[in-house]
Amino acid sequence: MVTAYSRAGTFAAFATFAMVGASTVAHAQSDDWTKVIEAAKKEGSVSVYHAQLGAPHWKTVVKAFQDKYGIPVQEFDARASELTERIRVEQTSSHFVADVEFHGDSSIIQQRQTDFIAEHGDIPNIANLRPPFVSDKWAVPAWVQVVCMLVNTSMVKPEDEPREWKDILDPRWKGKILTDDMRAPGSGQTIFAVLHKTYGEGFLDQLLAQNMGVGRDLQDDSRRVARGEYPIFINQIVAFASPLKGLPVKVVTPSDGCPFTPIQGAILKGAPHPNAGRLFINHLLDKESQTTYAKAWMGTVTQGVVESLDDPDARRFAQVKLMGSIPFADREAMLKRATEMFK
Repeated sequence: MVTAYSRAGTFAAFATFAMVGASTVAHAQSDDWTKVIEAAKKEGSVSVYHAQLGAPHWKTVVKAFQDKYGIPVQEFDARASELTERIRVEQTSSHFVADVEFHGDSSIIQQRQTDFIAEHGDIPNIANLRPPFVSDKWAVPAWVQVVCMLVNTSMVKPEDEPREWKDILDPRWKGKILTDDMRAPGSGQTIFAVLHKTYGEGFLDQLLAQNMGVGRDLQDDSRRVARGEYPIFINQIVAFASPLKGLPVKVVTPSDGCPFTPIQGAILKGAPHPNAGRLFINHLLDKESQTTYAKAWMGTVTQGVVESLDDPDARRFAQVKLMGSIPFADREAMLKRATEMFK
């Protein structure tokens, strides 16, 4: 029979063993990551492909990486379609240049199917991911592009602002809504697919009946709202609204949530500098890097960021409810359906 005393002693011994074991594992992981850092420095550089198009927050993160590790970052910064094509050419010709890419999750899934992506191995900061973001052996969540609404504050009274997505179906907004083209990949298609999945095709039928204006340049569309051409734009990438400070506009975040596009980091097959690539992904998941992104109104993927934000708008956008994204398996069907509906 085990006495109370012996149970306590057994538990204490087990707890001590567990703590020692955990410490040993953590120490081993630390040693392994130290070797990755050393190997990355010996590789001497890292080639990063992305579609940030010169964004200041991206430049800040890159500079911090170079300052911290002394590893130069070579970049290919282009639109998503150009990024995809460049990687395809490099991979199919076995002319490997890119080490790591940051791309939409669907693009990375497609590249996995064509054997362009390598397993990334251990990356310590994956442990800091917050729900609903999870990593697999191929790709790591890096940030998200959140799509909400933009209203002209001179044309839309506070009490009339859309509170939920259904509010844009109000007859008062007929002919007064601007949307990105829903028949092409981008924010318009994201809105279409997520609203279709959440509220059904009937919702989209009613939205179509609102006689919306269609734009094809997201940043210009935001300025069209600021100029008063339309009172509401329903495809506002939150981060793109930051330069509009001082203009009569406001980002509205519906209570039922905002659709989003997940951006992931992945190591390319044949990467010349794989350890430096892993180190860069880990760096982007640092609290400092994620906070830099949050201050630029980008959606972040790790824990502990909101608490460090002083700007009320940055805090509001960091806590926006995420409504959903387009699953890879649904993309073609949703594009086809949007093309049929919005002729």
